[in-house]
Amino acid sequence: MGHMDNSQSTLFDLSDPAGTPVYKASDFPFYFGAQSMADQRFIAEDWVPVLEPLDQLLAGIAEELARRSAAGEHLLPAPEVMFRALQLPLAEVRVVAIGQDPYPTVGHAIGLAFAADAAVRPLPRSLANIYKELEADLGIAKAAHADLSSWHRQGVLLLNQALSVAAGNAGAHLKIGWTQVIEAVVAALNERPNPPVALLWGKHAQKMAGLMDRMPQLASAHPSPLSASRGFFGSKPFSKINRLLAEAGEQPIDWKIPQA
Repeated sequence: MGHMDNSQSTLFDLSDPAGTPVYKASDFPFYFGAQSMADQRFIAEDWVPVLEPLDQLLAGIAEELARRSAAGEHLLPAPEVMFRALQLPLAEVRVVAIGQDPYPTVGHAIGLAFAADAAVRPLPRSLANIYKELEADLGIAKAAHADLSSWHRQGVLLLNQALSVAAGNAGAHLKIGWTQVIEAVVAALNERPNPPVALLWGKHAQKMAGLMDRMPQLASAHPSPLSASRGFFGSKPFSKINRLLAEAGEQPIDWKIPQA
């Protein structure tokens, strides 16, 4: 992306050869509301009744992100993938795994919690620990890449508590309005006749447990290197989820990650 003229150059992070993109509010699909997002396939249609009451809030989040972008903040991930998790229809969610916010490294976040672009090396450390536990639990060899799209396709909703982040500043967007959006999503899942299994790794995720009182819940320490040895390793979440799904008459998740 070339610099258009000198007056704009202050908006670009010159340490990033591609430059920092500058977004307007209208660059965020959610600025135009839930029905518009579904019409353009940014979210599945059955999320519209859940998100439509929040259309005004969503427009406000888009305006806040545009303000931060104009001030030089590098927003991640790209606007069109911020809601990628909700391309999985509400009716098809079998497991909901709650993350905190997207990876704050340029090129990593793909709109699914814990997942990263298939080209990312080395793997994010939390995900490397998830793969380590998967191998210990089910004997599935560690995947070479970080793209968890195959889990998403099978009904695992990989949902962050904030759908955006500032590059290099984890947690920067946790208080800009996303909480209300994510709580609405979780409440809709909890109200389903057959609620999904909730996977709550770490204290941030476990704060949502009260909104998931009808869901079978699996809670443990977070897979981060800071906490994985305090109860994440050995927690066997993958086999436990498949056991809970079997008890509910559901097919198991195939946790093996296909080669990229």
